[in-house]
Amino acid sequence: MQKIIDIEQIRKDYEAFIQGRKSFMLSFVDKEGKPFSSSAAFVQVNGKFYVYVSRIAEHHQLLDDAQVVDVLCVADQAVTQNHFATERARWQCMPKNLGNEGHEEVFAAFDEVHTANMMKLLRTLDFSLFELTPLKGRYVVGFGKAFDIDFEEDTLTHVVIDKK
Repeated sequence: MQKIIDIEQIRKDYEAFIQGRKSFMLSFVDKEGKPFSSSAAFVQVNGKFYVYVSRIAEHHQLLDDAQVVDVLCVADQAVTQNHFATERARWQCMPKNLGNEGHEEVFAAFDEVHTANMMKLLRTLDFSLFELTPLKGRYVVGFGKAFDIDFEEDTLTHVVIDKK
């Protein structure tokens, strides 16, 4: 018998999961076709993600050049009960370099999440603000509980695999 999935509860869980994260992994394919991964502190404002990255960081240039970046949030491994079914969310995002001026609503979110003192210091350095617009994604909560995310349609769809 197939268990009924409460999609509204899944949506609430997904949103709470994202709100509980302060950093995520970024994955790219560089100009030579080699994979590259890094991490970055982020905030979410109006459905978009924002990272504030130093020009010294290897992923700054990759963000600047990329058409698409893969982003991954993973639950805390110390409290994950089953590491084969770790809660996680992944998105393909379109990056855009916004520079370091304006966007005070985004910087206010950074102040709240990552402390105003830290952001005051970082804003004096060589950092750039990048906007990451999610295109599509997947949220996994456990075995048989994967959900495709369509941002344009604002939907979560349960992924069902025919086991035959």
